[in-house]
Amino acid sequence: MSQWEVVIGLETHVQLQTQSKIFSGASTAFGAAPNAQACAVDIALPGVLPVLNREAVVCAIRFGLAVGAEIAPRSVFARKNYFYPDLPKGYQISQFEIPVVSGGGLTIQVGETEKYVHLTRAHLEEDAGKSLHEDFHGKSGIDLNRAGTPLLEIVTEPDMRSAAEAVAYAKALHALVQWIGICDGNMQEGSFRCDANVSVRRPGAPLGTRREIKNLNSFRFLQQAIEYEIKWQIETIEDGGKIQQATVLFDPDTGETRAMRSKEDAHDYRYFPDPDLLPLEIKPDWIAAVKAGLPELPAAMKARFEADYGLSAYDAGGLTATRGTAKYFEDCVAIAGKESAKPCANWVMGEVAARLNKEGLEISAAPVSPAQLAGVVKRIADNTISNKIAKDVFEALWSGEGKDADAVIEAKGLKQITDTGAIEKIIDEVLAANPKSVEEFRAGKDKAFNALVGQAMKATKGKANPQQVNELLKKKLAG
Repeated sequence: MSQWEVVIGLETHVQLQTQSKIFSGASTAFGAAPNAQACAVDIALPGVLPVLNREAVVCAIRFGLAVGAEIAPRSVFARKNYFYPDLPKGYQISQFEIPVVSGGGLTIQVGETEKYVHLTRAHLEEDAGKSLHEDFHGKSGIDLNRAGTPLLEIVTEPDMRSAAEAVAYAKALHALVQWIGICDGNMQEGSFRCDANVSVRRPGAPLGTRREIKNLNSFRFLQQAIEYEIKWQIETIEDGGKIQQATVLFDPDTGETRAMRSKEDAHDYRYFPDPDLLPLEIKPDWIAAVKAGLPELPAAMKARFEADYGLSAYDAGGLTATRGTAKYFEDCVAIAGKESAKPCANWVMGEVAARLNKEGLEISAAPVSPAQLAGVVKRIADNTISNKIAKDVFEALWSGEGKDADAVIEAKGLKQITDTGAIEKIIDEVLAANPKSVEEFRAGKDKAFNALVGQAMKATKGKANPQQVNELLKKKLAG
């Protein structure tokens, strides 16, 4: 693999969170009966005219500002001509030569490494309908509910060099479009779909021939599809074959890609300006108004978390991966205190994230509130409970066994033993009961010390302060 360099660019179709379609007043709500939300404009009845949805333009401006891109003062809608059964007009209204957003980029994190992925453009367009091939007794049906749904197509430069980088970019973009409120991010419903352009070359050689993998609607499929395609392209070239430019589909059942059609170039679509739509003009005061309504962006919040809370870039990056996680963390710190920022971060990215992941929940639905978690953190800080017991308290709160940490600690008798006299008494008993371990420790076996600590903690049912146990045990053994 090291003899080959992988080159990947992504095109992502982001469904914009508007109430109505991009050129008509029909609803964009998901799940309606087939063709119940396809109006005269969507199905291209003669004499109908498209009218641009202002809110879709606002979404495009928000995105452009969020990625540091240039927003075109004047952009043009074009007709992209092709025939497909779910495209009633015989063309799709899109943007070609002058898109609404140009340039900008996103910083991604792959492990400990940061990388900047440049964006080529983002343009507004309408979605096509959907062909349905099941339950039609060997025939296909057409559902035009999606026809005319507003999309922002976001195109990167070919900057990514591995499937891991492509997935990191897709996740960062997915988080950002939800963060700024332009997309619900629901991949199962098709709100966020990626096409991956993949090619391979010898390091330093010109770009290889690319193949485009269409409509990947999960991060796992994106990774699997790219990894398979890389392997297939390298093996094909090494076996003396040539890569033909093509559009391919990924089959999750086989884990393989298969060619769908030869890849079209722009000229195949015969783009020309749509005569029914005026050029889109965006004045500076409109951009300023949209900018004023933007939330604090992930990159700015990440830098603030590092500066204000003394967190590492890795921790700050994890906490700002989604707006919900960032809010949960800040709400927790507001109660636990700024000095507890690091323990709060550890709990949010550790226990809380693990349980949410296991149960398939969003952080907004976490059974343990930020205030309850802050209560746990505070009781660790003031030595009421140990870290180990804190996990039991957290578990009880998650299961709804108490209204806060104090109530759980009280009800279950989990308060840490910090009385030196009481701990000394227990240690004396442990030493008397384990003469062999004492001998082994004095003979230089460190493991014996850990065994004695374990016995002392067991005798107190985990309630003794571990630090005090360690210190007192060392003192006794040295005496």
